[in-house]
Amino acid sequence: MSTAAPLSTAADHAPAAASVARAVRCENCGAAVDDRYCSACGQRLEPPVHSLWHFTQLAAEDLTHADSRLWRTLAALLFKPGYLTAEFLAGRRARYLPPVRLYLVLSVVFFLWATATEPKLIALRIDTDRGLGSTVALTKDEAALLAARPGETAQQRAERLCGDASYRGPWQERIGPLVPRLCQRVVEDNGRSLREAFLHNVPRAMFLFLPLLAAAMMLMYWRPRHYYVEHLLLFVHNHAFVFLLLLLAFFYLVSGTLMLALTTAYSALTL
Repeated sequence: MSTAAPLSTAADHAPAAASVARAVRCENCGAAVDDRYCSACGQRLEPPVHSLWHFTQLAAEDLTHADSRLWRTLAALLFKPGYLTAEFLAGRRARYLPPVRLYLVLSVVFFLWATATEPKLIALRIDTDRGLGSTVALTKDEAALLAARPGETAQQRAERLCGDASYRGPWQERIGPLVPRLCQRVVEDNGRSLREAFLHNVPRAMFLFLPLLAAAMMLMYWRPRHYYVEHLLLFVHNHAFVFLLLLLAFFYLVSGTLMLALTTAYSALTL
């Protein structure tokens, strides 16, 4: 004797329908979220920010817990930058910042710091007796020649110092006439225009030269054969390493100068 299965009633479906209605939805894509992160778009599930304290807690969590890969990436970049490239090529990428993002962030921070600190230009003399590219500091007499004379205007000083400026390199016909004018401009504003042009163009030049350097490296290293992207990633990490190292050097110099000033002030107050 067979018995029919009991028919489900509307009351049986009510809890299931209620649970579906109460399912948390991702505010970004609208998909149902069962965990802390949306399985469709990857956005983290978190309540809206209601206060400054709540926002501060979220920011601190991003820096120390949720996005600890920042510190892991910086530590690896500082002590073994080639390791990051090897990890990326091996497929272990989620634990580190993406290479291009890392490069852009460090380069922006570096050049913002360089702009804020306003590095000063120092005049050096090329010593041909020591070989090509050897530079030495100016003597007191040479430095006195660069200084403005009594009653001399900035334009007169620029014309005096740049009167013998010349160029004898490639494309001399085009570049040669520009050198005296550029020299006078740099002298008149004490190198401010040159510094601004340098800080403005160097980031772009470094970014544009990355693929060219990677192509040259690929031509130089035939065996063992590597893909172009491998060389490009290595240069991206190496450039990011240079930016990080220079930032740490700047911070070290500033902190040393600050400690020296504080020590001097404390000694003066206690005497």
